[in-house]
Amino acid sequence: MPTQQPAIEQRKHSSPGSVFLAFLRLGCTSFGGPIAHLGYFRNEFVLRRKWLDEPTYADIVGLCQFLPGPASSQVGFTIGLLEAGPLGALAAWLAFTLPSALLMFAFAFGHSLFAGRVGAGILHGLKLVAVAVIAQAVVGMIGSLAPDRTRGTIAVLAAVIVLLSTRAWIQIVAIALGAIFGLVLCGDTKTQASQNLHVAIPRPAAILSLAVVISLLLVPPVLLALKPNQSLALFQAFYRTGALVFGGGHVVLPLLQSATVSTGWVSNDDFLAGYGAAQALPGPLFTFSAYLGAVVHPDPHGAPGAIIALLAIFLPGLLLIVGILPFWNHLRSSTQTRALFAGVNASVVGILLAALYQPVWTTTVHKPADFAIALAAFLALAVWKAPPWCVVCAVALLGALASFAPAIRF
Repeated sequence: MPTQQPAIEQRKHSSPGSVFLAFLRLGCTSFGGPIAHLGYFRNEFVLRRKWLDEPTYADIVGLCQFLPGPASSQVGFTIGLLEAGPLGALAAWLAFTLPSALLMFAFAFGHSLFAGRVGAGILHGLKLVAVAVIAQAVVGMIGSLAPDRTRGTIAVLAAVIVLLSTRAWIQIVAIALGAIFGLVLCGDTKTQASQNLHVAIPRPAAILSLAVVISLLLVPPVLLALKPNQSLALFQAFYRTGALVFGGGHVVLPLLQSATVSTGWVSNDDFLAGYGAAQALPGPLFTFSAYLGAVVHPDPHGAPGAIIALLAIFLPGLLLIVGILPFWNHLRSSTQTRALFAGVNASVVGILLAALYQPVWTTTVHKPADFAIALAAFLALAVWKAPPWCVVCAVALLGALASFAPAIRF
């Protein structure tokens, strides 16, 4: 009697259109930054849709944390690639990015987002949802990725390292140490076997992708030295930022400020106004680039500048995923690679745990009512299994209503 294959291997894969719709909903409702996005992705694609299993998802997260670029967007791009091929990857990235990119572009022309008392209440409600989403992700990932003493200790050490430093790059240090500890201590650790990644990318195409990443870093500065061109200078500034930032999210802001404010392309007041608006939006923070591209001076600005900046900042991170994934099954098949990633995954759990406290908890939960609402949202997600978008809408509505009743305002 033939051995029955796991259900996740037998199911029919989704179409690029289905991938687009799934990520479009997340692009409209995934508040809270890159760490929260990983929680939303896990809820949607591991627990609910079962497009991939927990160990495979953890491998993808660990890989994307190692690479420069917007980590959550890279994870979404990879999920789309595995589910529906290259068109699925493009659909996932476009759908997750488009809502906040369009809103940031609109804000560049004077549209006020989340202004006033009601907007502040909605924004606070959305932050409380992020607390619940990240807490649920931490609980779930501890059980599967740090269930023993060794990996639990690695997770806690990673959290301590991140919490005791204010440097953004310390996350990379924590992951690197996790990899070293995993290689040394986790060789005999029994890890869940993850499904084989069926990547629809030929190896020659992957090598070409890696070559393009390097070429786009080296060639534009040479061309600009020969003949100045503002469009190419804009592309180079945002591409270099996307290629050199690790961890994504708020880590990108100092580089963007250096690329736009220090060069005189954008005033500091305009930069800070756009950054404030970006905090109120779902989706990747890298879409802040669409706002900056629209307000830069001199030309190109407006729609051409927004498109150049947006594509340039995402391009290196996505090309790196295309370049690495075809070799990934071979790399992770060895015992040493599995041990290394056991430590990496544990350290990712620790970083997630640290983020739950700082900045998510410390900037959001200020009073007992805040904690009560975050706890109720966690209950809805973890126990009642309510769809995350329903919880997001409910708590945002509660925040709007609370703005009309100061006595119960949270």
